Amino acid sequence: MPRRLRIENLGYHHVYNRGVAKGNVFEDQHDKAKFIDLMAMISREFKFNIHAFCLMDNHYHILLENKRENLSAGMRQLNAQYASYFNKRHDRVGHLWQDRFKSWYVLDEHYLFTLFKYIETNPLKAQLSAKVGEYPYCASYSILKDAIPPFLQNSFVLKHYNTQEIFNTLDIPLNEAELKHIEALKQTKYTKKEGEIMPLHVKPLAEYFLHVKHKSERNDAIKEAYHDGYTKSDIARYLNLSVAGVCKIFKS
Repeated sequence: MPRRLRIENLGYHHVYNRGVAKGNVFEDQHDKAKFIDLMAMISREFKFNIHAFCLMDNHYHILLENKRENLSAGMRQLNAQYASYFNKRHDRVGHLWQDRFKSWYVLDEHYLFTLFKYIETNPLKAQLSAKVGEYPYCASYSILKDAIPPFLQNSFVLKHYNTQEIFNTLDIPLNEAELKHIEALKQTKYTKKEGEIMPLHVKPLAEYFLHVKHKSERNDAIKEAYHDGYTKSDIARYLNLSVAGVCKIFKS
């Protein structure tokens, strides 16, 4: 299966990586502090603006903006340096990360705050904190404590919102439409045409199912999405169906 096109263009990227076999990549606060130190160093060296981040025990999320076409080089260095540190400290060998890092290009900047909210509320979903801003290994913690590190100082949330506005909004759970937009962002494939990034599909997968109320309408939407270039696997994953179930819809 061909790899997803890696977008290096200048702009916003949601970057994610997970431990091999879903194992921990952070065992304690020292590991998380080390990763943040390396992230700060890489952001300086590669001119990344970090807008949000969250370090969970077995994965991380970063919302960053690159000013040069160097996303892969910077993230490879961050992951490699941290893996070297982690293996040495914990006396282990072998791969630390499940695979190369994953990234999603944010073509529509209207979803930036939704992504910020999604990343910063991860500790609540994992029941590691009761309130946004309490978990020390997220951008929102630094914002709440008014202790903004240099790599976060250009975050769009600090430019466009005051602290009270940020936390008032973060306290409102993500609604179904926002979650669908995030899922659609992850699944949207892109192509380069004359140097410009364009969605490979006519519209995000979520839009096919926005106004679906009955199974027959859902089945029609499935066929339309497939006709527009989404795979049966893409559609099945989005709808929490089996690929076999989607195939039966086409046969019927």
